[in-house]
Amino acid sequence: MSAAPDERKPHDRGGWPTDERVDTHDHAHMDWEWRTDALARVLSAKGVISTDQMRRAIESLPLERYEASSYYERWSAAVEALLVEKGLLATAEVDARAGGAA
Repeated sequence: MSAAPDERKPHDRGGWPTDERVDTHDHAHMDWEWRTDALARVLSAKGVISTDQMRRAIESLPLERYEASSYYERWSAAVEALLVEKGLLATAEVDARAGGAA
């Protein structure tokens, strides 16, 4: 039995129904987005994280955070969660570097 579309998590519903056209134009990425992408790719190439682990970490974000976050904000949160989970990074280190920003 399938869940109703509004009961499914974001990765299961394929977006929200809308009549608006999807903007397929390229947009400028911010430096931190490029760095997040590069970090995830290097960690993957070195065997530290995998695509499946990234997917799981992104899908595990609380719904409110998932929906309020951009694509690379989700990636950043997933990389952080995985590195903390693997004992390679402490949340306190991230908080100290980020000035306590959540």
